[in-house]
Amino acid sequence: MSAVTATASPAFGLADAITWSFVIGGLIALGFIIWSYVKGLRESPRDLWLLFAYKVVEYAAYAAMNMAVILWLTKDCGLGDVAAGTYISVWSICLSVMGMFAGALVDTLGIRRTMIVSVLFLIVGRVGFSFLTNPWLIFFFAFLPQGIGFAIVGPLISVALKRYTTKEGAALGFGLFYVVMNLAFAAGGWFFDWAREFYALKDAAGKITDENLGTVLMGIHFSTYQLIFLYGLAATCFSFLLTWVIRDGVEMTEEGVRVRPVARTGSGLAALRGTATETWQTIRGTVGEKFFLIYCGLISLTLFVRFVFFHFHYTFPKYGIRVLGEGAKIGSIYGVLNPVLVVFLVPLVAAWTKKTSSYKMMMWGSWISALSCFIAAMPSHWFAGLTGGVLGELVFIKWLGMAPDMAALLANPPLAEYWPLVFFILIFTIGEAIWSPRLMQFSAEIAPEGKEGTYMALSILPFFLAKLFVGPLSGWLLDRYTPVDAAGNALASYPQHHLVWVWIGAMALISPIGMVLLRDWFIRHTAHHESK
Repeated sequence: MSAVTATASPAFGLADAITWSFVIGGLIALGFIIWSYVKGLRESPRDLWLLFAYKVVEYAAYAAMNMAVILWLTKDCGLGDVAAGTYISVWSICLSVMGMFAGALVDTLGIRRTMIVSVLFLIVGRVGFSFLTNPWLIFFFAFLPQGIGFAIVGPLISVALKRYTTKEGAALGFGLFYVVMNLAFAAGGWFFDWAREFYALKDAAGKITDENLGTVLMGIHFSTYQLIFLYGLAATCFSFLLTWVIRDGVEMTEEGVRVRPVARTGSGLAALRGTATETWQTIRGTVGEKFFLIYCGLISLTLFVRFVFFHFHYTFPKYGIRVLGEGAKIGSIYGVLNPVLVVFLVPLVAAWTKKTSSYKMMMWGSWISALSCFIAAMPSHWFAGLTGGVLGELVFIKWLGMAPDMAALLANPPLAEYWPLVFFILIFTIGEAIWSPRLMQFSAEIAPEGKEGTYMALSILPFFLAKLFVGPLSGWLLDRYTPVDAAGNALASYPQHHLVWVWIGAMALISPIGMVLLRDWFIRHTAHHESK
């Protein structure tokens, strides 16, 4: 590690001025964004705001737990990198399967009862995560109920937002949904880092030597990762209380809030069976259409850049700890930076590019996101000089809180490997803000009239085969380029760790390259289909 030098910082220097400018400006902008949504929803029923509270609690808990799961599988459950990645793939597939049927469940049971079902499954799953470590037991009593419970959350909130808002207010409701979701993810990322530092084993100098030490509660020792799950369990218990004040049958109409009686007659199972039969007939008719196959081809192309998110959640935590050291601020680097930037960037990009076609936005955005992966593969010594400057003070002191002042930071400077990762995620998020919102819009634009919902639901089909591949690949990349010793401890150095991101970036590039090569062909077939 190269030596870093810098002059002593003044009492209130440039970094402080920049920090406060960002904080104040960001809070004002965030307040404006939220108020622009809230003012149009003031007449909505109280159930809408209870729904948002439920969402904040569950998404924050999920964000923290999601980054801890892959670490827990290896440290607490004894699974190797490839086995842990395969476990995650199965869980992710379970989420996708349940997502296809959760909408019908809401229609059958109603919002409140579906919410209760979701919360009960989440409680069972989080108890399993907190107390079990046997690989077979955790699949049935942790992963499976957790997957079912959380898969219901997304469709549940989407249906509820539609019912709790007017036709004009729906756009505002979904806009606020997006903002709140990302803020909840940021809170979860921050908590993930806080818990790993608070419950860690530290040496005399305060350096973290084992972030998974944990503590004893009620006579039982819980690892740090299990404690994160316990906090998630506590959050879900709070969600359970919210379900008792959500009302059934509430609708927001043009005339105001209406509470209609909820039908209690008939068999809910029979209704669900009828819905499933009708849904299957629609699916069977759709998958045989030529245009649907073309649509699936395009969706499959976007998978390669979209799977970078998978690696952020399940490859990056292990990679970050092994390369950067125990207690590395991996939650803040991705889990906070990405969602916070998305909150501000998406409205700006939408305003500036509203006349640009969705296909073009997806293509250029995916180029930016895919190429950003190679920033993480750049030699870290290229960035080492930044640590002693204003940017180093902003990142390591003001943001990550790794030292109280510059003197302490320079006495024990962080690894220069932080820099390529920070710039990588920054640029990736800019690309994401360009292509990600347009992907859903594009799906709705090209789907035949009356089949928008079916096309969007079936768009997850390409994920099934891909998820069987990406999980084990994540484990293989970690085991090949950042392996641990026989005791499960990180090695002294990883000279080839950058190849993890070369592989991921190379695969992500398939998306923009494919969209460029097939652009004319796809546009021609789309125009032909729309002219019918």
